[in-house]
Amino acid sequence: MTHSHHNHSHSHNRSHSHNHSHSHHSLPDRFDRAFLLSVGLNIAFTLIEVTYGLLGNSLALIADAGHNLSDVLGLLLAWGASWLVRRRASLKRTYGLRKASILAPLANAVLLLIASGGIIWEAIQRFQHPEAVASGTMMVIAAIGILINGGSALLFFKGRHTDVNLRGAFLHLAADAIASVGVVLAGLLIAITHWNWIDPIASLLVTMGIIWGAWDLLNDSLHLAVDGVPKQIDAKAVYHYLAELPIVERVHDLHIWAMSSTETALTAHLVIPSGNPGDAFLADLYHHLHSSFGIDHPTIQIEMGDGDALHRCETRCNPRGFEHHHPM
Repeated sequence: MTHSHHNHSHSHNRSHSHNHSHSHHSLPDRFDRAFLLSVGLNIAFTLIEVTYGLLGNSLALIADAGHNLSDVLGLLLAWGASWLVRRRASLKRTYGLRKASILAPLANAVLLLIASGGIIWEAIQRFQHPEAVASGTMMVIAAIGILINGGSALLFFKGRHTDVNLRGAFLHLAADAIASVGVVLAGLLIAITHWNWIDPIASLLVTMGIIWGAWDLLNDSLHLAVDGVPKQIDAKAVYHYLAELPIVERVHDLHIWAMSSTETALTAHLVIPSGNPGDAFLADLYHHLHSSFGIDHPTIQIEMGDGDALHRCETRCNPRGFEHHHPM
């Protein structure tokens, strides 16, 4: 993969220079075909589950269908976000619409939690009035669900670690596949024991698993939505790397945030009393930030050092948890 860096240095009367680097890399695999196939299969399967859930009087099947419907909406959200990320930046939106890939999994997580609440309520009602269940129908339809959802989840397996938006799609589908396994087992137990209360129990267990995954997705996407440091980046390690550069006296105003579900930005002020170190220093710095920390868009401001101003900025400009660097 080729990375190019564009460094722009602007000198000011107060001996400050601003240097920007943008690592332009190819967009992640677009997964358009995976989204199209998954959406089509899940719409068809949702209709099948609703039909046979009603005919077979199975709340577990209807619960699974409700989750599948939320999957369709979730997949459409994730697909739309992956398309919006590709839109070019404009004067009105200078970052483009990259944040859409963070907002989509946030909406996905909320959608899953709302759907889970509805299923839990219905299960509680069913406990009070257990009804006969067509266990054979449950098992056959749920077995089809394992194949459809498991196969769809595998389409997003490649991107789940590097893109929270794709991870949201993967979790939706993987949770459905696991839920379908639970429905098959519930149908088998009902066929053997004729205990119809197993059906709402199974729907509750399925829903608990869904909530577990949705809560994790909600935390991760909300963290990125409020400009938290992406969890794969060690902010302290970045700070110490910058502070321990031989010509750097101090580091302040260090900020690291996610521009999208796959791109990370950084801004920092480096105090270098010896003056502007030049483009070669900056090129090496940008390359290291990208290769070692996965930071794609660093912006560095070089400062010559004003003792009084730096003293005032010491606590105000450095985030909590960063140790101040004093050269030996």
